[in-house]
Amino acid sequence: MPNEPVILVVSSDLLAASRLAGLAHAAGARLEQRAAIDAAGGPCDLVLLDLQGMRGPIEPIVTAARTALGSASRERPGRVVVFGPHVAGDRLREAVEAGCDEAVSRGELLGSFATLLRGWLA
Repeated sequence: MPNEPVILVVSSDLLAASRLAGLAHAAGARLEQRAAIDAAGGPCDLVLLDLQGMRGPIEPIVTAARTALGSASRERPGRVVVFGPHVAGDRLREAVEAGCDEAVSRGELLGSFATLLRGWLA
C-alpha cells in the first residue's frame, strides 16, 4: 500500500515485535523492528519505544526517536510512544517528561493496538 503508515518499533523483544508486526499488518500499517534506536532508519509515522530495553537516561533515546521520524514532508505528524510493564509507571512518566507523546502499558498496547494506532495517526 503506497500510503500505509510506517511504524518503527525499537525493542530487543522479538516476541513482542512479532506480535506488533501482526497487529500492524491487520491495521493496514507496515512495521519495522530494530533492537536499538541508533540502528533505526526513517522516515516513519510512529516510533514505539520498548521501555524494557532502555538503559540509562531517557532523553537521548527520545531525541534519537524524534530524529528517526524523519522528514516533515510526511502526511501524518510523527509521534513517539513509549510502552512497558505497568509496574514501571515512574519510568513511563519520566519518558513522557523527556518528550514522548504518550506512554502505555505493554498490555494496553497489545490489547488495544488498532484503537491506539487510529488515535496516534489521526
